[in-house]
Amino acid sequence: MNRDITFGQYYPADSFIHKLDPRIKLLISIVFIVAIFLCEYYWAFLVCFLFLTIAVIVSKIPVRNIFKSIKAIIIILLVTVIINVLFSGRENPFFKWGFVSISWDGIQFAFFMAMRLIFLVLATSLVTLTTTPMTLTDGLESLISPLKLIKFPVHDVAIIMSIALRFIPTLMEEIDKIIMAQKARGAAFDEGNLLKKIKALIPILVPLFVSTFRIADELALALDARCYNATDARTKMKELKLSWRDFVASLFTLGMLAVVVLLKLGVIL
Repeated sequence: MNRDITFGQYYPADSFIHKLDPRIKLLISIVFIVAIFLCEYYWAFLVCFLFLTIAVIVSKIPVRNIFKSIKAIIIILLVTVIINVLFSGRENPFFKWGFVSISWDGIQFAFFMAMRLIFLVLATSLVTLTTTPMTLTDGLESLISPLKLIKFPVHDVAIIMSIALRFIPTLMEEIDKIIMAQKARGAAFDEGNLLKKIKALIPILVPLFVSTFRIADELALALDARCYNATDARTKMKELKLSWRDFVASLFTLGMLAVVVLLKLGVIL
């Protein structure tokens, strides 16, 4: 199971995307998310698809590693599509039965929602695959540092995000171990109706919670043993600096956003 989860895992490579400043990567991902929710036409989605495709090619990450993240949301994706197909087509339906109505507008809306969800997952996975958790933490802390003026615990939030990203693969490995242990004891997770399958998850969830609290307790003890404290006097081993790559990537992203906005406004096409 953990092999299918790419979010939070870093894929080392020597690429243009890997060398970008983490702050720029976070801002680019935010701009891309805004762009995909502005898309209302097929041409706009094509622009976002080309942007994402170029980013994946430049990152030098195998395509199969990128698309593994889709497996984690396949159920959510299917439910989203089915609900939108069955219940969003209110005008000119070609099939209607009770409160269920299917129309071409509903199918198109479901397609757009599915593409937004897929693009969102792929973009965020690309950021974590090309950025180490510590570097991503430094970038996030730098971006939200102005909140220090209102006494917001910037460093605490950043380190919490870093720990969460770091322990996603660890928790996936724990789930794999628990499932293998329960199967060795004769547990069946794929048999029976839906209610039985849900009840079969209880022997997984209870040990998982126990293991999670144990890991959290060990981490807290390790931080205390090393006298960790989140003060403003803390220094960084690597200072973040912008380079020409960051300006090129920013201009390319802004160009993509401009095209999507122009398509939305009907200025082009």
